[in-house]
Amino acid sequence: MNDLKQIGLVADELGINPKTIRYYEERELIPEAERNQTGYRVYSQDAIERIGFILRARDLDFSLDDIGEILELRERGEAPCLYVTDLVSHRLLDIDAKIAALQQLRGELEVIQTEAQSLPREKIVNKDCICHLIENEALKEGSH
Repeated sequence: MNDLKQIGLVADELGINPKTIRYYEERELIPEAERNQTGYRVYSQDAIERIGFILRARDLDFSLDDIGEILELRERGEAPCLYVTDLVSHRLLDIDAKIAALQQLRGELEVIQTEAQSLPREKIVNKDCICHLIENEALKEGSH
């Protein structure tokens, strides 16, 4: 048991909360931890590397369900790379759609900013609306 590390030390080394490690164990992403004489969870180097893999996959925005599937494929002796490639392709399409939506939003906000620069700031221009800059944009878009 001397090469096993307590949960607190593992969490510190990986820069995460021990609750995260326990959650990964609960989700069966990592094997159930052994316990030392005092009852603390302890982890092998393999388990620590697996947690590191999970953290890297989360950094790449893979869901825990996706990560679980990747790990299961690997445990069955199958290469998970085709599955990962498919996930990445779908994720790139999602990102492209979000970028396009953000670019459109940026354009709309730039129009509002340009209009706002010519407004008097001392008084409410139109007492019938809360803020005509936003309401005019909503009318242009035909929303709500």
